[in-house]
Amino acid sequence: MDILDLRDYIVSLPLVEECQPFGDDAVVYKVGGRMFACYILQHTERIAVKCNPERAVVLRDRYIDIITPAYHFNKRHWNDIYFESLPREVVEEEVRHSYLTVVRENVTPKALRNEILEVIEASGVVDTTEREI
Repeated sequence: MDILDLRDYIVSLPLVEECQPFGDDAVVYKVGGRMFACYILQHTERIAVKCNPERAVVLRDRYIDIITPAYHFNKRHWNDIYFESLPREVVEEEVRHSYLTVVRENVTPKALRNEILEVIEASGVVDTTEREI
């Protein structure tokens, strides 16, 4: 999976906004006004995604040097994924996990969160990370 394939997948998710709030060097993806993925244009081999803290540790142990604590982000909640070194399914799974985690835990007010969740459910996007990794 290259950066263009990854971008296409991310923007295919319902209600995703692509923006550059940190300037021309970073591309940010948001849902409900909240960031769930980001990459730096000088480092397009990796993307930062939000992750459940316990899951983040397991992934870092499983994919040593391919999934690492995210640079410039809270290392407890964010992973850098070197997506060209992982199977497409794993990358997409982690992007979906980030996307759904942000909707469920960070989007406010609750009415907006519920509205977004209804659109996501209707589109068929599911978090497959709820099973054991």
